[in-house]
Amino acid sequence: MGWIYLVLAGLAEMGFVSLLRHTQGFTNPLATSGFLCCALLSFWLLTKATMYISVTVAYPVWVGIGVIGALLVGILLQGEPMPPTKLLFSVLLIISIIGLKHAG
Repeated sequence: MGWIYLVLAGLAEMGFVSLLRHTQGFTNPLATSGFLCCALLSFWLLTKATMYISVTVAYPVWVGIGVIGALLVGILLQGEPMPPTKLLFSVLLIISIIGLKHAG
């Protein structure tokens, strides 16, 4: 159950990170509301996940899901470039997340 909470928390983190640009310094009420809802949901789910998974595993995995998600959203939806170095370090991050899951 903890891993389900953790993945959902990471997806919610993707939401708030993706909305951050659109808040326009928290002056756009709709984007700001979405950001706050996603952030609160993400932290609540992360808290639930840590009831089953140690914080030393849950937190880095949560951050990693958010980073990879934000990267994918930026590239696929916002037209950001994907140079080879960004791809390399993204793959290394995914490998590290998988390693943490199996080490925990």
